[in-house]
Amino acid sequence: MERAFWKEAVVYQIYPRSFKDSNGDGIGDLQGICSKLDYLKELGVDVIWLSPVYKSPNDDNGYDISDYYDIMDEFGTMEDWEELLAGLHARGMKLMMDLVVNHSSDEHAWFVESRSSKDNPYRDYYIWHPGKEDGSAPNNWTSFFSGSAWQLDEATGEYYLHLFTKKQPDLNWENPKLRKSVYDMMSFWLDKGVDGFRMDVINLISKVPGLPDDGKEGLSDGSPYYMNGPRIHEFLQEMNAHVLSRYDVMTVGEAPGVTVEEAINYTGKDRHELQMVFQFEHMDVDSGANGKWDLQPWTLSKLRGVLHKWQTGLAEDGWNSLYLNNHDQPRMVSRFGNDKEYRVESAKMLATLLHTLKGTPYIYQGEELGMTNVKFASIEEYRDVEIHNMYREQVIEGGADPGTIMQAIQTKGRDNARTPMQWSAEANAGFTTGTPWIGVNPNYTVINAEEAVADPGSIYHYYRQLIALRKQNPVMVYGDYELIMQDHEQIYAYTRTLAEEKWLIVLNFTGHPVALELPEGLSSEGGDIVIANYPVEGMDSSQLRPFEARVYSLKA
Repeated sequence: MERAFWKEAVVYQIYPRSFKDSNGDGIGDLQGICSKLDYLKELGVDVIWLSPVYKSPNDDNGYDISDYYDIMDEFGTMEDWEELLAGLHARGMKLMMDLVVNHSSDEHAWFVESRSSKDNPYRDYYIWHPGKEDGSAPNNWTSFFSGSAWQLDEATGEYYLHLFTKKQPDLNWENPKLRKSVYDMMSFWLDKGVDGFRMDVINLISKVPGLPDDGKEGLSDGSPYYMNGPRIHEFLQEMNAHVLSRYDVMTVGEAPGVTVEEAINYTGKDRHELQMVFQFEHMDVDSGANGKWDLQPWTLSKLRGVLHKWQTGLAEDGWNSLYLNNHDQPRMVSRFGNDKEYRVESAKMLATLLHTLKGTPYIYQGEELGMTNVKFASIEEYRDVEIHNMYREQVIEGGADPGTIMQAIQTKGRDNARTPMQWSAEANAGFTTGTPWIGVNPNYTVINAEEAVADPGSIYHYYRQLIALRKQNPVMVYGDYELIMQDHEQIYAYTRTLAEEKWLIVLNFTGHPVALELPEGLSSEGGDIVIANYPVEGMDSSQLRPFEARVYSLKA
């Protein structure tokens, strides 16, 4: 058992824009976060992952960075950031920053220089290409946010690649000078005391040479040519050698489209790359053939199948990151639980899953309160660039039914996660004294931190219990995972075993009672309840109540 702080930690993700506003401009900021550090300490989390706070014109809410060495005006100053870091460290918590180096903003000084002329020294910091003979884009790749991944730039008559919005040109990692600039910037933040990086779409930085067409008619995916590209491991090993290996830090790479086998190459202990990746396979269990907006009902067997594959696949080498929502995903209780009748029970059940699987749990702000998806009535109320691009392409240009598209947005849109954190039942959920940058979920009068902290039976206090258990019981972190009842359609059940200690976890994923018949040789009789989301009195060992979660410590 190789112990490490990043394996034992519980991470809490803050989306600064929506967390807490200190100055009444309707936008969350660094001083707002500083004012809530005791709340986070009380919750028990170890690491705060901060979504980008660097200078940015905010085309993609801070993921378009115009200066990696400075703080966005709306969020505060470098002094505010330093106060936040000191406040976290004083409370025994660590800070993980977002590293966004697949692309920058088109307002970054590098790109301003790069586009000015073909012989500018910074030209090669980005990916430029002449059009085809007919003047069309160099290839048929599509952007993640719809439309072509290429933008014609009038100044030099060439196209630049942007896998995201056209204000997010891709950096050219083939250029050693660009790589050195990135490593210098990383060292700057680590020298200031940062404890790690969450790396945005890091597995996209290596593109196939020649940037070939996808081979299909019209705009096409293109991902086989830029996901897990030919030099990706070389680049990450170089980054590790030049920067990461020189500090005691935590690293997690966002890696869409990664397989278990590839994840081991990114995170294996002798690979000298990253400690963990965020994979997205379980985030696709309710997506149809046409991607995330093509809504399909998910099943427990599908969700469990994906989680089980990753649990067993990384059992010997590599390490799992555990999450069910983040700033890009809908709220987990609305997606995998029941956000109405059984909101509290299902939120606690899902929390039990996240904290008892093997890996490092990531909590997204408000998850500990059971915050839910928001159903804005009109497209104008949404703020996300991805949502607006999709709506324009599908409804305005494509003639799709607005009702169907709005339902997809209300179910899967990124703004579900970005409504303001619900602090109290006061106006605007106590998030701001001004007008919030995005609407507050109207259920804040019932679902809020003030209420949750005061109620010993709340989701918040259940999270505190889970986090405390993790600190006291190495079996939760390092225990071997074994699936039981693998074909059950309502119950996800597994054991965690470390030396003489064995825990049994049983989770009812449905809104009705389910008979609990454990396999031969495994009995909860005589086992002690470690934690449960219903009162232990009156517990029937032969049946699970709606969304019931139980963790037993079995006699070895």
